[in-house]
Amino acid sequence: MKKLLFFCLISLYAQAQTFTNPLLPSGADPWALYHKGYYYYMHTTGRSLKLWKTKTLPELKTAEGKVIWTPPATGPYSKDIWAPEIHFLDGKWYVYFTANDGTSGDNRRLYVLENSASDPLQGEWVMKGKLSDASDQWAIDGSVFEHKGKRYLIWSGWDHVSKTDEVQNIYMAALENPWTVSSERVLISTPTFDWERYWDNTTAGKPGRPVYVNEGPQFLRHGSKIFIVYSASGCWTNTYALGLLTAPSEADLLDPKSWKKSEKPVFQQSLEKHVYGTGHNSFFKSPNGKEDWLLYHANSDSDQGCGGKRSPRAQKITWNRAGMPVFGEPVAEGVPLPYPAGK
Repeated sequence: MKKLLFFCLISLYAQAQTFTNPLLPSGADPWALYHKGYYYYMHTTGRSLKLWKTKTLPELKTAEGKVIWTPPATGPYSKDIWAPEIHFLDGKWYVYFTANDGTSGDNRRLYVLENSASDPLQGEWVMKGKLSDASDQWAIDGSVFEHKGKRYLIWSGWDHVSKTDEVQNIYMAALENPWTVSSERVLISTPTFDWERYWDNTTAGKPGRPVYVNEGPQFLRHGSKIFIVYSASGCWTNTYALGLLTAPSEADLLDPKSWKKSEKPVFQQSLEKHVYGTGHNSFFKSPNGKEDWLLYHANSDSDQGCGGKRSPRAQKITWNRAGMPVFGEPVAEGVPLPYPAGK
């Protein structure tokens, strides 16, 4: 009887645990990985790579954090350290990030670090080099995933290097190993809908010419479908939003015809909730593996652009009968949300 009462109390305590957004005061391009009882979290700092380790993301504010890599003073990956992601592949840790040499935004590329320690907060991070297909074009926001025994790289890039390039696309290529691309890139999305082409609806750092954006691609799998969720329109706009690409799980992922784009954004700003510029997301599982959670950044006020005021937020997503993700609306700041379900 005492044992039953104990477990009932534990269950009630777990149900009572809540958190509110944002998870941190600031932090753009948030990423989280759940591995052996811990979440490993990263976001863009611009100057280095910092890693947080925590039992639960709602407690990120008190989590252990450490700068795991600082770039050299000069060189191709010395400046603008953006959109880091940590992955555990083949028994080792890898961090993928965007950087450039500081001389021109045209020189942005993807880079990979490796660490063989069991704990990524320990050991040595070794530069494996630039991650690129044969075209070696401008590239940002790299992410990797595995499907049916094959690994893929997805990223945002230009069709060709140009100081006046006005379009960012989503590309995909096969990986030979975690640091080597083994195929030509294929174009799976370009900004064609109006909601993917907003660039001037705010005064916060907009460019002097139209720039149409697809970026921040992320992999998501459910049932017989796989998805690429990406960010659309300029990150400096209030209307930065999430778009969706869908393919059957049996499809050839490197065939652009396998992917179908949703005609409307699946997640976007809420004027009522005072959440603006919703984008550059990732996904994580609850500790019990049964819940899918959206991790994204947003601004608390209009016209705050894509600078240091963006903060990381989390909320659970659901699935409809057709097996499609349902993101809902952004949750307002201060609204209690239940913790991700534990084991």
